[in-house]
Amino acid sequence: MAQNYIVSIDMGGTKILGALLNSKSGIIATTKKPTEKKIGKSHYAEALYNTVQKLVEIAEIKQEQIKAICLGVPGSVNPRTGIIGLAPNLNIKNYNIKKDLQKFTKIPVLIENDVNLGALGVHNFGNSKGKKNVLVVFVGTGIGGGIIIDGKLYRGTSMTAGEIGHMIVQPEGPQCGCGQFGCFEAIASRTAMVRDLIPKLKKKKRGYLVKTFRKSGQIKSRTLAAALDKGDSDTVKIVDKSCDVIGQVLASINNLMNFEMIVLGGGVMEAMGGYMLPKVKEAFGKYTLKDPAKHVRIVESRLGDEAAIYGGLALAEEFLGIKV
Repeated sequence: MAQNYIVSIDMGGTKILGALLNSKSGIIATTKKPTEKKIGKSHYAEALYNTVQKLVEIAEIKQEQIKAICLGVPGSVNPRTGIIGLAPNLNIKNYNIKKDLQKFTKIPVLIENDVNLGALGVHNFGNSKGKKNVLVVFVGTGIGGGIIIDGKLYRGTSMTAGEIGHMIVQPEGPQCGCGQFGCFEAIASRTAMVRDLIPKLKKKKRGYLVKTFRKSGQIKSRTLAAALDKGDSDTVKIVDKSCDVIGQVLASINNLMNFEMIVLGGGVMEAMGGYMLPKVKEAFGKYTLKDPAKHVRIVESRLGDEAAIYGGLALAEEFLGIKV
Protein backbone atom coordinates (compact mmCIF):
# COMPACT_ATOMS: atom_id res chain seq x y z
CA MET A 1 0.00 0.00 0.00
CA ALA A 2 1.35 3.42 -1.02
CA GLN A 3 2.39 5.75 1.81
CA ASN A 4 1.01 9.24 2.28
CA TYR A 5 3.13 12.30 2.97
CA ILE A 6 3.14 16.01 3.63
CA VAL A 7 5.37 18.67 2.14
CA SER A 8 6.97 21.07 4.61
CA ILE A 9 8.53 24.24 3.22
CA ASP A 10 10.76 26.56 5.22
CA MET A 11 10.34 29.98 3.56
CA GLY A 12 13.64 31.45 4.71
CA GLY A 13 14.96 34.90 3.93
CA THR A 14 17.87 33.36 2.02
CA LYS A 15 16.50 30.00 0.87
CA ILE A 16 13.36 27.97 0.22
CA LEU A 17 13.90 24.55 1.80
CA GLY A 18 11.30 21.91 0.97
CA ALA A 19 10.97 18.37 2.31
CA LEU A 20 8.69 15.41 1.69
CA LEU A 21 8.10 13.39 4.82
CA ASN A 22 5.82 11.35 7.02
CA SER A 23 6.04 10.16 10.62
CA LYS A 24 6.87 6.58 9.62
CA SER A 25 9.77 7.10 7.22
CA GLY A 26 10.87 10.59 8.22
CA ILE A 27 12.26 12.85 5.50
CA ILE A 28 12.53 11.04 2.18
CA ALA A 29 13.33 13.92 -0.17
CA THR A 30 14.54 17.51 0.08
CA THR A 31 15.11 20.40 -2.28
CA LYS A 32 16.63 23.80 -1.68
CA LYS A 33 16.95 26.94 -3.75
CA PRO A 34 17.82 30.59 -3.05
CA THR A 35 14.99 32.96 -2.22
CA GLU A 36 14.60 35.51 -4.98
CA LYS A 37 14.37 38.88 -3.23
CA LYS A 38 12.47 40.54 -6.08
CA ILE A 39 10.16 37.63 -6.78
CA GLY A 40 7.00 39.56 -5.77
CA LYS A 41 3.74 38.28 -4.34
CA SER A 42 2.28 37.17 -7.68
CA HIS A 43 5.09 34.69 -8.34
CA TYR A 44 5.82 33.46 -4.82
CA ALA A 45 3.00 30.91 -4.85
CA GLU A 46 4.24 29.56 -8.17
CA ALA A 47 7.77 29.20 -6.78
CA LEU A 48 6.41 27.23 -3.82
CA TYR A 49 4.34 24.99 -6.07
CA ASN A 50 7.44 24.32 -8.16
CA THR A 51 9.10 23.13 -4.94
CA VAL A 52 6.24 20.66 -4.41
CA GLN A 53 6.55 19.40 -7.99
CA LYS A 54 10.31 18.98 -7.59
CA LEU A 55 9.83 16.83 -4.47
CA VAL A 56 7.26 14.65 -6.27
CA GLU A 57 9.76 14.18 -9.07
CA ILE A 58 12.69 13.36 -6.76
CA ALA A 59 10.69 10.88 -4.66
CA GLU A 60 8.91 9.37 -7.68
CA ILE A 61 5.50 9.47 -6.03
CA LYS A 62 2.06 10.60 -7.16
CA GLN A 63 0.91 14.06 -6.14
CA GLU A 64 -2.24 12.45 -4.70
CA GLN A 65 -0.06 10.93 -1.96
CA ILE A 66 0.61 14.41 -0.56
CA LYS A 67 -2.05 15.28 2.01
CA ALA A 68 -0.90 18.77 3.04
CA ILE A 69 1.53 21.55 2.17
CA CYS A 70 2.82 23.26 5.33
CA LEU A 71 4.63 26.58 5.09
CA GLY A 72 6.93 27.97 7.78
CA VAL A 73 7.00 31.75 7.45
CA PRO A 74 9.56 34.07 9.12
CA GLY A 75 7.04 36.66 10.23
CA SER A 76 3.56 37.28 11.60
CA VAL A 77 0.93 34.92 10.19
CA ASN A 78 -2.63 33.80 10.79
CA PRO A 79 -2.82 30.01 10.43
CA ARG A 80 -6.61 30.11 10.21
CA THR A 81 -6.88 32.59 7.33
CA GLY A 82 -3.61 31.84 5.54
CA ILE A 83 -2.59 35.50 5.60
CA ILE A 84 1.00 36.64 6.11
CA GLY A 85 0.71 39.91 8.02
CA LEU A 86 4.36 40.89 7.76
CA ALA A 87 7.44 38.95 6.71
CA PRO A 88 10.14 41.62 6.32
CA ASN A 89 12.90 39.21 5.23
CA LEU A 90 10.66 38.09 2.35
CA ASN A 91 9.45 41.61 1.51
CA ILE A 92 5.85 40.41 2.02
CA LYS A 93 3.03 42.28 3.74
CA ASN A 94 -0.71 41.49 4.03
CA TYR A 95 -0.61 38.58 1.60
CA ASN A 96 -2.93 35.56 1.51
CA ILE A 97 -0.37 32.96 0.47
CA LYS A 98 -2.82 30.12 1.09
CA LYS A 99 -5.36 31.53 -1.39
CA ASP A 100 -2.75 32.05 -4.11
CA LEU A 101 -1.08 28.66 -3.67
CA GLN A 102 -4.48 26.91 -3.79
CA LYS A 103 -4.84 28.24 -7.36
CA PHE A 104 -2.07 25.81 -8.37
CA THR A 105 -3.12 22.76 -6.37
CA LYS A 106 -6.00 21.12 -4.53
CA ILE A 107 -3.67 19.90 -1.78
CA PRO A 108 -4.64 21.70 1.48
CA VAL A 109 -2.24 24.53 2.32
CA LEU A 110 -1.36 25.44 5.92
CA ILE A 111 0.86 28.24 7.22
CA GLU A 112 2.53 28.93 10.55
CA ASN A 113 5.26 31.15 11.92
CA ASP A 114 8.55 29.35 11.34
CA VAL A 115 9.58 29.40 15.01
CA ASN A 116 6.19 28.10 16.12
CA LEU A 117 6.53 25.36 13.52
CA GLY A 118 9.97 24.54 14.92
CA ALA A 119 8.49 24.38 18.42
CA LEU A 120 5.85 21.94 17.18
CA GLY A 121 8.58 19.82 15.65
CA VAL A 122 10.65 19.79 18.82
CA HIS A 123 7.61 19.02 20.97
CA ASN A 124 6.20 16.20 18.85
CA PHE A 125 9.36 14.62 17.47
CA GLY A 126 12.27 15.96 19.51
CA ASN A 127 13.53 16.47 23.05
CA SER A 128 10.30 17.62 24.67
CA LYS A 129 8.02 14.88 23.40
CA GLY A 130 5.68 13.90 26.23
CA LYS A 131 6.26 17.10 28.20
CA LYS A 132 3.31 19.40 28.92
CA ASN A 133 4.87 22.82 29.48
CA VAL A 134 7.83 23.75 27.32
CA LEU A 135 9.65 26.83 26.03
CA VAL A 136 11.51 26.45 22.72
CA VAL A 137 14.01 29.20 21.86
CA PHE A 138 15.90 29.51 18.59
CA VAL A 139 19.06 31.64 18.67
CA GLY A 140 20.35 32.61 15.26
CA THR A 141 20.31 35.75 13.15
CA GLY A 142 17.55 36.84 15.55
CA ILE A 143 15.94 35.15 18.55
CA GLY A 144 12.49 33.56 18.43
CA GLY A 145 10.42 31.50 20.81
CA GLY A 146 7.59 28.99 20.80
CA ILE A 147 5.47 28.25 23.87
CA ILE A 148 3.84 24.91 24.64
CA ILE A 149 1.20 25.00 27.40
CA ASP A 150 -0.61 21.82 28.49
CA GLY A 151 0.82 20.06 25.46
CA LYS A 152 -0.47 22.61 22.92
CA LEU A 153 1.15 25.47 21.05
CA TYR A 154 0.14 28.79 22.60
CA ARG A 155 -0.40 31.41 19.87
CA GLY A 156 -1.95 34.22 21.89
CA THR A 157 -4.87 36.56 21.22
CA SER A 158 -3.58 37.86 17.87
CA MET A 159 -1.39 34.87 16.93
CA THR A 160 1.83 36.67 17.91
CA ALA A 161 2.79 34.96 21.19
CA GLY A 162 6.39 33.83 21.59
CA GLU A 163 8.19 37.00 20.46
CA ILE A 164 10.85 36.44 23.09
CA GLY A 165 13.46 38.20 20.95
CA HIS A 166 11.66 41.50 21.46
CA MET A 167 11.57 41.45 25.24
CA ILE A 168 13.36 44.61 26.40
CA VAL A 169 16.36 43.65 28.51
CA GLN A 170 18.40 46.86 28.23
CA PRO A 171 16.18 49.93 27.63
CA GLU A 172 19.08 52.14 26.53
CA GLY A 173 20.77 49.38 24.57
CA PRO A 174 21.39 49.02 20.82
CA GLN A 175 18.53 49.46 18.39
CA CYS A 176 16.78 46.33 17.20
CA GLY A 177 15.50 45.66 13.70
CA CYS A 178 11.97 46.15 15.07
CA GLY A 179 12.79 49.77 15.90
CA GLN A 180 12.91 49.40 19.69
CA PHE A 181 16.08 49.68 21.76
CA GLY A 182 17.61 46.96 23.91
CA CYS A 183 15.62 43.96 22.69
CA PHE A 184 16.87 40.51 23.69
CA GLU A 185 17.88 39.70 20.11
CA ALA A 186 19.67 43.05 19.77
CA ILE A 187 21.85 41.98 22.70
CA ALA A 188 22.40 38.22 22.33
CA SER A 189 21.74 37.01 18.75
CA ARG A 190 24.43 36.26 16.18
CA THR A 191 23.67 39.63 14.59
CA ALA A 192 24.40 41.29 17.94
CA MET A 193 27.61 39.32 18.46
CA VAL A 194 28.88 40.23 15.00
CA ARG A 195 27.92 43.88 15.44
CA ASP A 196 30.00 44.03 18.64
CA LEU A 197 32.91 42.17 17.07
CA ILE A 198 33.34 44.24 13.91
CA PRO A 199 34.75 47.39 15.59
CA LYS A 200 37.32 45.22 17.35
CA LEU A 201 38.27 43.48 14.09
CA LYS A 202 38.81 46.80 12.34
CA LYS A 203 41.45 47.69 14.90
CA LYS A 204 43.35 44.43 14.40
CA LYS A 205 45.85 43.73 11.64
CA ARG A 206 45.81 39.94 11.79
CA GLY A 207 43.96 36.95 13.21
CA TYR A 208 41.51 34.28 12.07
CA LEU A 209 38.40 36.46 12.24
CA VAL A 210 40.15 39.45 10.66
CA LYS A 211 41.18 37.36 7.68
CA THR A 212 37.73 35.76 7.30
CA PHE A 213 35.86 39.05 7.62
CA ARG A 214 38.07 40.84 5.08
CA LYS A 215 37.66 38.00 2.63
CA SER A 216 33.88 37.52 2.80
CA GLY A 217 32.53 40.53 4.66
CA GLN A 218 30.51 38.11 6.79
CA ILE A 219 30.84 36.29 10.08
CA LYS A 220 28.57 33.27 10.33
CA SER A 221 27.90 31.03 13.32
CA ARG A 222 30.43 28.44 12.14
CA THR A 223 33.06 31.18 11.90
CA LEU A 224 32.36 32.24 15.47
CA ALA A 225 32.62 28.61 16.56
CA ALA A 226 36.01 28.27 14.87
CA ALA A 227 37.21 31.47 16.55
CA LEU A 228 36.10 30.07 19.91
CA ASP A 229 38.04 26.88 19.24
CA LYS A 230 41.13 28.99 18.50
CA GLY A 231 40.68 30.85 21.78
CA ASP A 232 40.11 34.28 20.23
CA SER A 233 39.74 36.51 23.28
CA ASP A 234 37.29 39.01 21.75
CA THR A 235 35.01 36.22 20.53
CA VAL A 236 35.11 34.51 23.92
CA LYS A 237 34.10 37.73 25.73
CA ILE A 238 31.24 38.50 23.35
CA VAL A 239 29.85 34.95 23.30
CA ASP A 240 30.12 34.76 27.09
CA LYS A 241 28.15 38.00 27.35
CA SER A 242 25.41 36.55 25.12
CA CYS A 243 25.28 33.39 27.23
CA ASP A 244 24.83 35.46 30.37
CA VAL A 245 21.96 37.46 28.83
CA ILE A 246 20.31 34.30 27.48
CA GLY A 247 20.49 32.66 30.92
CA GLN A 248 19.09 35.80 32.54
CA VAL A 249 16.11 36.03 30.17
CA LEU A 250 15.33 32.31 30.41
CA ALA A 251 15.43 32.51 34.21
CA SER A 252 13.00 35.44 34.22
CA ILE A 253 10.57 33.69 31.89
CA ASN A 254 10.76 30.45 33.84
CA ASN A 255 10.16 32.31 37.11
CA LEU A 256 6.89 33.44 35.53
CA MET A 257 5.88 30.28 33.64
CA ASN A 258 7.42 27.34 35.54
CA PHE A 259 8.28 25.14 32.53
CA GLU A 260 9.29 21.48 32.57
CA MET A 261 11.82 21.96 29.81
CA ILE A 262 13.54 24.73 27.88
CA VAL A 263 14.89 23.64 24.49
CA LEU A 264 17.53 25.75 22.74
CA GLY A 265 18.02 25.53 18.98
CA GLY A 266 18.94 27.70 16.01
CA GLY A 267 22.14 28.22 14.05
CA VAL A 268 24.11 29.70 16.94
CA MET A 269 23.34 26.78 19.24
CA GLU A 270 24.00 24.23 16.50
CA ALA A 271 27.44 25.73 15.90
CA MET A 272 28.42 26.57 19.48
CA GLY A 273 26.05 24.63 21.73
CA GLY A 274 28.83 22.59 23.28
CA TYR A 275 30.43 25.78 24.55
CA MET A 276 27.32 27.87 25.17
CA LEU A 277 24.90 25.49 26.88
CA PRO A 278 26.95 25.09 30.10
CA LYS A 279 27.45 28.88 30.21
CA VAL A 280 23.72 29.51 29.72
CA LYS A 281 22.89 27.02 32.48
CA GLU A 282 25.38 28.70 34.79
CA ALA A 283 23.82 32.11 34.15
CA PHE A 284 20.33 30.65 34.55
CA GLY A 285 21.32 29.34 37.97
CA LYS A 286 22.58 32.78 38.94
CA TYR A 287 19.34 34.60 38.09
CA THR A 288 16.58 32.06 38.78
CA LEU A 289 14.36 31.48 41.79
CA LYS A 290 15.20 28.16 43.41
CA ASP A 291 11.81 26.44 43.28
CA PRO A 292 11.07 26.81 39.52
CA ALA A 293 14.69 25.94 38.76
CA LYS A 294 14.29 22.53 40.42
CA HIS A 295 11.71 21.37 37.93
CA VAL A 296 13.10 22.56 34.57
CA ARG A 297 15.69 21.01 32.28
CA ILE A 298 17.58 23.12 29.76
CA VAL A 299 18.64 21.11 26.71
CA GLU A 300 19.86 21.61 23.16
CA SER A 301 17.49 20.63 20.35
CA ARG A 302 18.21 17.29 18.68
CA LEU A 303 16.40 18.18 15.44
CA GLY A 304 18.55 21.08 14.26
CA ASP A 305 17.43 22.58 10.94
CA GLU A 306 14.76 19.89 10.62
CA ALA A 307 12.63 21.09 13.57
CA ALA A 308 10.29 23.25 11.47
CA ILE A 309 10.11 20.57 8.78
CA TYR A 310 8.84 18.01 11.27
CA GLY A 311 6.52 20.61 12.75
CA GLY A 312 4.49 20.40 9.56
CA LEU A 313 3.29 16.93 10.59
CA ALA A 314 1.86 18.30 13.84
CA LEU A 315 0.30 21.26 12.02
CA ALA A 316 -1.47 18.96 9.56
CA GLU A 317 -2.85 16.89 12.42
CA GLU A 318 -4.03 19.99 14.31
CA PHE A 319 -5.80 21.73 11.43
CA LEU A 320 -6.77 18.86 9.12
CA GLY A 321 -7.05 15.98 11.58
CA ILE A 322 -4.74 13.83 9.47
CA LYS A 323 -1.84 11.65 10.58
CA VAL A 324 0.69 10.56 7.99
